[in-house]
Amino acid sequence: MSGRRPVERPKEAHTRVRTLQVPEGARTALSRKLLIVTAAAKRDLADARRRLDGLMRDLGEGRFPQGD
Repeated sequence: MSGRRPVERPKEAHTRVRTLQVPEGARTALSRKLLIVTAAAKRDLADARRRLDGLMRDLGEGRFPQGD
């Protein structure tokens, strides 16, 4: 995990999703994943961190969901 404060990572993820040049369905699916991370953070920070790490890794490697 990076040395940034935990609050900065979700903001960075939201910015990256918002600015991606992907089909709308993929953007919607990514936004849903971010909502899941946010919901997880309310009950289990370790789970939220794990989910956010996976999402950021996927974004960094160019793996995007197909969407509906």
